[in-house]
Amino acid sequence: MVTESKVRMVEIHSEDEIPEFATEAEEHAFWSTHSLGEELLEQFGPPPEGLLPPPRPRSTPVAVRFDRDTIGRLKTLAARKNKGYQTLLKEFVTERLYEEEKREGIIPS
Repeated sequence: MVTESKVRMVEIHSEDEIPEFATEAEEHAFWSTHSLGEELLEQFGPPPEGLLPPPRPRSTPVAVRFDRDTIGRLKTLAARKNKGYQTLLKEFVTERLYEEEKREGIIPS
């Protein structure tokens, strides 16, 4: 049986406690063990209008059946890429759809 170890989050109380990051991986590692304290969150307040991109459109669930081997391969590859297998599958479908649309002349190449 595999047990998950709980990571104790370090709370950040000041912007000065947030280091400069050389890489996205370094930033990811930092934020996986740190969180913003309530007082710091209150200082930030709501973001200015137009700063955040618009929300993504809601997706529609679709049932697609795959054999166990294909799902296993997809999950293994997704884990290597640090993403969910359903996310990876959506990326594959979107990329292939784009390529097929270019080939059919539906969109310019």
